[in-house]
Formats: sequence, structure tokens, C-alpha cells
Amino acid sequence: MTAQIIDGKVSAAQLRSRVAGHVAWLKKDHGITPGLAVVLVGADPASEVYVRNKGRQTIEAGMRSLEYKLPTETSG
Repeated sequence: MTAQIIDGKVSAAQLRSRVAGHVAWLKKDHGITPGLAVVLVGADPASEVYVRNKGRQTIEAGMRSLEYKLPTETSG
């Protein structure tokens, strides 16, 4: 068995393209727009960057992106 090196950026781009195709099909054939909702509690800079990037990628795939920001003091 030999190791296979994959290009993560290429694989991610291909996956996003497939997702966008499925999203387009859902919209066209079923009138459904899928989405991603994120709840961000507090103000962690790394989490904010991660959420912002996911939101951008979600929109690029034709999906809705919803973000809810709650204060650090929020309890469960």
C-alpha cells in the first residue's frame, strides 16, 4: 500500500462545486434554499474568522448564511 498525497485546496474546491450544483438543483426543482446557521457566543477572534469564512463559502455555494451573536454571559 502506498501513500497518496492529496491537494487539500483542490479537493475542497471540488467539494464546494458539487455542493453548489446540488444547491442549484434544490432551488430549481424544489424551490428550497438550504442554509447554514451559526451561533457565536462571545468574541473569540479565531472563531469570528472561522465563522466569517464559512459564511462566505456558504453564500458562494448559493446557500443562505445566518449568524447569531450572543454575549459571553449567555448561559445554556
